[in-house]
Amino acid sequence: MARRAKGRRARFQPPAWTRLACAPRPLRPARGVPRERRANRFGALSMRSPKSYAGLENLGRARLSRHFFLRDFLHSEIGSFHGIPNIPEDPDLAIAAGSRLCGELLEPIMETFGPIHVRSSYRSPTLNHFGATRAKPQRCAGNEANRAGHIWDRRDGHGRMGACACVVIPWFADQYERGRDWRDLAWWVHDHLPYSSMWFFPRLAAFNLTWREHPAREIDGYMPHRIQLLRAGDAPAEPYADRERRYADFPTFRGIHYPTIPLPS
Repeated sequence: MARRAKGRRARFQPPAWTRLACAPRPLRPARGVPRERRANRFGALSMRSPKSYAGLENLGRARLSRHFFLRDFLHSEIGSFHGIPNIPEDPDLAIAAGSRLCGELLEPIMETFGPIHVRSSYRSPTLNHFGATRAKPQRCAGNEANRAGHIWDRRDGHGRMGACACVVIPWFADQYERGRDWRDLAWWVHDHLPYSSMWFFPRLAAFNLTWREHPAREIDGYMPHRIQLLRAGDAPAEPYADRERRYADFPTFRGIHYPTIPLPS
């Protein structure tokens, strides 16, 4: 039997969207609750890495923000082709980091430009290591570099939580294909959102967008050759007025208003 904790503990309040939280592993299963979803000692629901199809299906339902669920970020071409599962080993940390990525970066983008396309996002440590060492051509940076990046459920070497998604904004991609400068979008993100890093790629102006605690605020890309637009800790080379002129024709920030949810009568 588990020992009773000494002293009184404050009740843990789970995130509003998911009812899931970063908390200690549960002491014992609760009746009627799947093995992968159990109450911890604070009364909140905690997730463990699923060991069944039903558990994985349940994990995918974890809501990260208004428009995004965890399942939206688990697809991997490398994993699908080579038969490697892409399942979080620490679901609580993955959900916590992904919620910040979605709530602070992806939701504002979606409410400004409309739907976005997620090209690649979460990678398990096992899958990312395979992509960095055995997949040909290699598409992934090593695990150490991807902690608190594509590997949502590992903190980086400084103890920071983070999450990354490679996204395409169709509204901008169409203009980019006609010759628009990718830096117009890069500076818009820089001036409007609390990102940590961006990496741009020449196809569709896709870019890795990272949220991380204590953000670095750096912008790089392969457009088509390696370029560093903004180094961490530096001020932008372009004055704000010049950057603002670049995206003067962009839609109003968070100007898309989705239907409100009616209050219960």
